[in-house]
Amino acid sequence: MTLNRQIVLTSLILAAVILFFGITDVDLWVQDIFYNFSTHKWILDSSLQPYRFIFYDGIKKLLIAIAVLLLLTLLFFYKMRIVQEYKRGMVIVILSAIFVPVIVGTLKKETNMPCPYNEVHYSGIYPRTAVWQEYPKEFTLTHKRSKCWPAGHASGGFALLSLFFLFKKKRNKIIGLGIGFVTGWSMGLYKMIIGDHFLSHTVITMILAWLIILIIAKMISSLHILKL
Repeated sequence: MTLNRQIVLTSLILAAVILFFGITDVDLWVQDIFYNFSTHKWILDSSLQPYRFIFYDGIKKLLIAIAVLLLLTLLFFYKMRIVQEYKRGMVIVILSAIFVPVIVGTLKKETNMPCPYNEVHYSGIYPRTAVWQEYPKEFTLTHKRSKCWPAGHASGGFALLSLFFLFKKKRNKIIGLGIGFVTGWSMGLYKMIIGDHFLSHTVITMILAWLIILIIAKMISSLHILKL
């Protein structure tokens, strides 16, 4: 399938998934698993170690380190044969590591969607709503904007889906996708368990990340200087 067709198909899937989660209660059915309604607490505290370091602080630092290492390799070892061979894929991975979190983070600031712990269902104050719906005017005047949709933390992990474009062989491409999938979902599930995100937030971030990566790959493919 061409990149253009993949971009169109992924866009349609993203729209369908947003609609699906907006009109169903799947998010609540899943999130209820992680919440103790007797104690009004999540099954894992967000400050508990070593989970916070492994799935939050540590993994973020590791992903930044990987992106910086690739960038330095591209800048200082540009003339090496192996760098020349993989330069297109390296650029796609570096740009994905930058733009996927930035775009997802920007959306979070604009959508004004609550985290699970913010919602009335989990002892919060925010009413249940879909991303295209507005809060009552009285509510928006008395409460600050929420920044929980889509999942920003997992976006860094899902940016690694771009490893698909780094490798040449089909087997390695699949492994690259697997690394991005496992990393993103490890980070996303952690945030679900501590009450910071719904299932939909992570699913939508994954699909959006792939869409951004496809667009980056399309743009890079149009630059003759990076073609092999």
